[in-house]
Amino acid sequence: MADSAVPLSFRSDEIDRNALEQLASVLDIQAERPGIRRLRAWSHDALHLEPGEHTLDIGSGTGSETRAMAYAVGAAGRAIGLDPNPGMVLLARERTEAARSTAQFVVGTAYSLPFATGSLDAVRCERVFQHLTEPERAAAEVARVVKPGGRAVILDSDWGTAILHPGDPDVLARITDVMLTNTANPYSGRLLPGQLTRAGLVVEDTGSQALMQEPGDATGPLVTMMMDAAVAEGAISPAERRALLEQLESGAHTGDFHMSVTMFGYLARKP
Repeated sequence: MADSAVPLSFRSDEIDRNALEQLASVLDIQAERPGIRRLRAWSHDALHLEPGEHTLDIGSGTGSETRAMAYAVGAAGRAIGLDPNPGMVLLARERTEAARSTAQFVVGTAYSLPFATGSLDAVRCERVFQHLTEPERAAAEVARVVKPGGRAVILDSDWGTAILHPGDPDVLARITDVMLTNTANPYSGRLLPGQLTRAGLVVEDTGSQALMQEPGDATGPLVTMMMDAAVAEGAISPAERRALLEQLESGAHTGDFHMSVTMFGYLARKP
């Protein structure tokens, strides 16, 4: 992302084309982060897709993981990515065509999955529930479309674990409060097991990784976006914003920078 105009929520269904391209760029960068790569690898191992299976990737974004699922199920299977933003679906289709993958993409939401009850062997969903105001409803939809014996892997961040260093602890706390307030379901990572269980699924395995930002991100779009939102809401002053940017930039140059959020993954099976 190139500037702080990108919405704080990162919801792809609420942003315009320019912001969408910026979001896709951020997703591409994040995809190379070790924590994301390790948790995604865990998710695919946990799903253990077989040739011929029918699968769904909720919140498919750029389509990278849907394409991995398509490769696993082969020509006899089916891998469909679902995203709420038509522009993101178009981007995923373009990349998929270039990659000569059989993955397919549709526009839709986690609240109303366009699949028959018990029709899917496996469902994957990454960093979507944090954006949902009704996560229990989405969990019920996952449980509905998975066939008996089928499985689901749900991955999400828990923004209560977010760390940003260095900086004045009080200023950082106020920025964090704004971020938590502006996220529909900020503690999603810790809440998923209960939500999946109440939906009738059985949680069988868990995984966890931290998404850690690089020193070059110390004054990048994500950080400045968070600070600008805090200024806009009156949580911090412009002077506090400038001081924090200077502290973060100095920390990046001296090796004293840390920014992370912990992500959790759950493998659940339908009895």
